[in-house]
Amino acid sequence: MVDFNGTIVAPNELYLNHFNRGLRYGDVLSDTIRVVNGSLIFWEEHYFRLMASMRILRMEIPMHFTLEVLESTFHNLLAANHLREASANLRFTIFRKDGGTFMPQSNHISYIIEADALDAPEYKIKDGVYEVELFKDHYVNADMLSNLNTNNRLINVLGSIYAKENGYDSCLLLNAAKQVVEALEGNLFLAQGKSIKTPSLKEGCTNGIVRKKIMEIIDGSNDYDLMEGAISPFELQKADELFITNTIIGILPVTKYRQKRFESAVSNDLLGKLNALIQA
Repeated sequence: MVDFNGTIVAPNELYLNHFNRGLRYGDVLSDTIRVVNGSLIFWEEHYFRLMASMRILRMEIPMHFTLEVLESTFHNLLAANHLREASANLRFTIFRKDGGTFMPQSNHISYIIEADALDAPEYKIKDGVYEVELFKDHYVNADMLSNLNTNNRLINVLGSIYAKENGYDSCLLLNAAKQVVEALEGNLFLAQGKSIKTPSLKEGCTNGIVRKKIMEIIDGSNDYDLMEGAISPFELQKADELFITNTIIGILPVTKYRQKRFESAVSNDLLGKLNALIQA
């Protein structure tokens, strides 16, 4: 079951049409929220990021889109899918209402919420080799729109096809200045000794919630030093570790980039701290 504008409908019902602005123009925001044992994880951070993103895209924020009402809406959908006390991922997609061309007829919005069950409440490190390469066919724009969680992901689609065709598990994206921005599936961190570095938002990376939480963990730890800034491709092979973060995977260690093999001790340590936050 899915929630379309506050109504629970079967996923095979025809609740969208070819006038949908998300389909026609990519006029759409999306977010994924992790639910652990019925609790929305980092919900306030997701909520305020979503409200800020809607303002940037000049979408009309409905009066009932409060923190409490949306949380209740999510729980209603979880109950409809028999996931009230379970662990799940919620996908929240917001798009402007039908009408208009590049100039919309209205800034009012419609939305869809989907719920999918998780196998386990905690994040786990993925075993095995995970090899990445640079994707240089297209570049990420280093601007505010690139920081938003939108469905405009052609570069990620093409990068994924490139990775599959060339035997890689994923690719790292670059901006026009040839600096590393993020991985196809999430934000990127580089660890070297006690120093952990991640691209800053001005480089064009997604403003990820798990990125923010990992940065808070690092910043509050005596074990590591946090840096935000540009990462050149040359720095990748000097690193002890590379790892990718997002709401769905938590932390995903990269094991190989070209001839460089990476460790995962820092990744495992930070994942334990992230899981402790979730279970708190």
